[in-house]
Amino acid sequence: MSAPVFLPPTSYDYVTVHKVQGATVTEASDVLAAEEPLEIRLGYGPADQRQHRTLSITMRTPGHDFELAAGFLFTEGIIRSRQDLQGVIYCPDVEKEEERENVVRAELAPTATPDLPRLERHFYTSSSCGVCGKTSIEAVHAAACPVLPAAGPYVPASVLHQMPERQRAAQDLFEQTGGLHAAALFSPEGELLLLREDVGRHNALDKVIGAALFQELLPLHNAVLLVSGRASFELVQKAAVAGIPVLAAVGAPSSLAVSAARDFGMTLCGFVRQNRYNIYCHDWRITKEL
Repeated sequence: MSAPVFLPPTSYDYVTVHKVQGATVTEASDVLAAEEPLEIRLGYGPADQRQHRTLSITMRTPGHDFELAAGFLFTEGIIRSRQDLQGVIYCPDVEKEEERENVVRAELAPTATPDLPRLERHFYTSSSCGVCGKTSIEAVHAAACPVLPAAGPYVPASVLHQMPERQRAAQDLFEQTGGLHAAALFSPEGELLLLREDVGRHNALDKVIGAALFQELLPLHNAVLLVSGRASFELVQKAAVAGIPVLAAVGAPSSLAVSAARDFGMTLCGFVRQNRYNIYCHDWRITKEL
């Protein structure tokens, strides 16, 4: 069975499985979403006094790794703008061949002044839980979260109803594997602007935010975000840092996600599927025209 030519070859893998249906067992090839560690290293400091250190290890689906690193740096408050980031590369000085495309180095501009105490934290991020240990909304405010717009954007209810189908239609990897989350940016009129997939919801969102950073689109004050699965506090936090005023999720939000969205002035919707949804806070951005 040949690999689909439209998918990045490192984003999936093939395995042999035994399919059981009743008393019938057949052998078949199955395609799985890839999950591999990505080490994010950071270079910073004046041109003649550069320092390098490992900042994070995250389990992710390979693909759009530079966007993932850039989005992570931005949502963690380590960089504040595109100008703070010189670039991202795959590290050429890895010890093992299998690490060659699993270690990236983000080089900050010599003029960038990262929060050094924040750099002292060494993250391990799993594909399922995101960065652990963030338990307070106040900590996000301390990261200089931008103020979300107090007027609009206004999103017709009909657009919310259409977004899940449009997101799913654009998920090439999910179509092949059935095992990936997605984060998608839409215009208030329902145009799909950006979509990224990953085994982790938080990684998919970091990839979207990193892509927006590279395109100098931040803050995303006129965008609507749709995420697959549930809406966690971390996704609300990342969306708020990127300036996204409307977050919709296919699944349920957590209680802390609702508290954070209410505090940030973000419209939060859940269970956006099958022509229904719940609005948990700031419902004034969703217009009722169908």
